[in-house]
Amino acid sequence: MARAQGARALMALAFETTYGTPPASGFTRMPFASTSLGAEQPLLNSELLGYGRDPLAPIKDAVTADGDVVVPLDAEAFGFWLKAAFGAPSTTGAEAPYSHEFQSGSWTLPSMSIETGMPEVPRYAMYSGCVLDQITWQMQRSGLLTATARLVAQGETVGATTSAGTPSALELKRFGHFNGAIARNGTALGNVVSAEITYANNLDRIETIRSDGRIDGADPSIAALTGRIEVRFADQTLVSQAINGEACEMEFAYVLPSGESFTFTVHAVYLPRPRIEISGPQGVQATFDWQAARDSVVGRMCTATLVNDLETY
Repeated sequence: MARAQGARALMALAFETTYGTPPASGFTRMPFASTSLGAEQPLLNSELLGYGRDPLAPIKDAVTADGDVVVPLDAEAFGFWLKAAFGAPSTTGAEAPYSHEFQSGSWTLPSMSIETGMPEVPRYAMYSGCVLDQITWQMQRSGLLTATARLVAQGETVGATTSAGTPSALELKRFGHFNGAIARNGTALGNVVSAEITYANNLDRIETIRSDGRIDGADPSIAALTGRIEVRFADQTLVSQAINGEACEMEFAYVLPSGESFTFTVHAVYLPRPRIEISGPQGVQATFDWQAARDSVVGRMCTATLVNDLETY
């Protein structure tokens, strides 16, 4: 009897035309590092009396399907997660390379069907009605560059064979921390030790009464874009901005030598006034837990631009 191993696990993704209905075709094989996406249904203990000290059988509660997927920041596959976070992009370019621009503020988000497979069991779990709730990643000097996508799904269907057919494959061109840079108002921001970006759609689960225990949908509410930058304290620029309550534009960018790039522009970043601590003889660092808001000139909070050889999402 074969035992399941993560090394043989597979993931395929396709966007749905109808919420909660997996498409018959159009799946794409997705790279991932780990996933906790799954469905669970807890049991409710019986509260009834009169049958002695031994409890009666428990009752099934509602089904909850959600979880995280850790994915690489790469030139092509990451665009699927950006589409899930912001909606369909605006693509320009008559031939490769193509520029895909994702904008915040969309009232509707696409839903996805995601299948995770363990062929040695075999077990193929199809999660339908997946909507992206939050995506977050970090910038630092070294290490593997990954993002965590938090999903809310409608339900899970398990089978012994795949329902995704033969997924199309993408060319993996992965960004690394070495390819990253941060700019403030168009000028490179120096002395940055690390940065963190979190975009949340703050989904509202539509939990109605159904015979199958599933939700009716997950609607986006007021979005939130927050993060943290940790800098070596070298000048008063960021502190002065925080004290004055002014906004700045921050750009988090990755560029590969082959020309592919990912640029995440936050148009209006507000900084809190930090506590400047001297904790020892080493360099002094300051941490800013920033928040973003809608920029009145641009008309949105953020823009993500992905340049690659993929024609459409």
